[in-house]
Amino acid sequence: MLNICVFEGDGIGPEIMAPTLRVLDAALAARGAEPLSYASHPAGAGHYQKTGEALPEASVAAARAADAILLSAMGLPAIRKPDGTEITPQIELRFRLGLYAGVRPVRVFPGAPTPLASPRAGEIDFVLVRESTEGLFAHMNEGIVTEDDATELLRITRKTSEKLFDFTFRLAERRAAQKGRPGRVTCVDKANVFRAFWFFREIFEARAKAFPGLATDTAYVDAMAMWMVQRPWDFDVLVTENMFGDILSDLGAGLLGSLGLAPSADIGDDAAVFQPCHGSAPDIAGQGVANPLAMILSGAMMLDWLAGEKDMPVLALAASDIEGAVGRLLAEQRDLTGDLGGTASTEVCADAVIAALGQP
Repeated sequence: MLNICVFEGDGIGPEIMAPTLRVLDAALAARGAEPLSYASHPAGAGHYQKTGEALPEASVAAARAADAILLSAMGLPAIRKPDGTEITPQIELRFRLGLYAGVRPVRVFPGAPTPLASPRAGEIDFVLVRESTEGLFAHMNEGIVTEDDATELLRITRKTSEKLFDFTFRLAERRAAQKGRPGRVTCVDKANVFRAFWFFREIFEARAKAFPGLATDTAYVDAMAMWMVQRPWDFDVLVTENMFGDILSDLGAGLLGSLGLAPSADIGDDAAVFQPCHGSAPDIAGQGVANPLAMILSGAMMLDWLAGEKDMPVLALAASDIEGAVGRLLAEQRDLTGDLGGTASTEVCADAVIAALGQP
């Protein structure tokens, strides 16, 4: 039995985690697969408010020992550290576990509320891979602030960049095999202005030589932001630095029409965390109206990753079933929460996903 470390999070976090576990259990049962074992551990802004500790060492140890980590929305804007920054144990976990590859799928389901009017919007299906342990985040607690100025440092290393690019190229190869077409990887940087990004691009181009079956190109981040609006269907896999990835991933979520449809993963050599891209939405916490679909889709990403890591193809089938069920709800515009134009509660939406599992 696979062991999953669960962090229920803050705000709406627990409200979307519970139904997600029910969906995972139902999808696995429908495929005759062994159930997962879940163990919940403390972390988050609420825990910090009570104890002065956002991510206990015992929770880190549990995450490290688990087969995978499922993390719900974390942080509360009103609860901050003495320096004014928010409580972000999810970021600390990336550093502690070396989760260098942030994977952000951008796929528009039929019926999703994309703001793009183009008839090609339904073709949008790309993945953004964000380096998650370096860049502007590497020294995020070390910024120098005086009365007159402020300085932050950016760090990019060859070791992590090589691992990031190899991960990205392998991901593109898998997508190409699944979709039956050539794969393409685009490096997104600002190499025309910053030496650090020229260094980043040189490493990308060097590692690309080991993957001759893939097409590769490069783009400046400002141009990519424009192209993601003008022609997002042209892209396959994008790879970029931490801060650029942080920004572009939310732009990608905007293409989906809602952060409530945006799942994500942060993956390292020995561990992986799966979580929704959205925040903890304390303004609607406790009302039972939060959209669980990003959390549910993150759970499906976890099953798909575990399928490869543990050589358990049945988990990939269950993941595909979940994605298909979510797609059916969107295509039929039924049992959706308020942010997607519906009136369903969190539980009703999750129940509808379960009911749609395995339907043609």
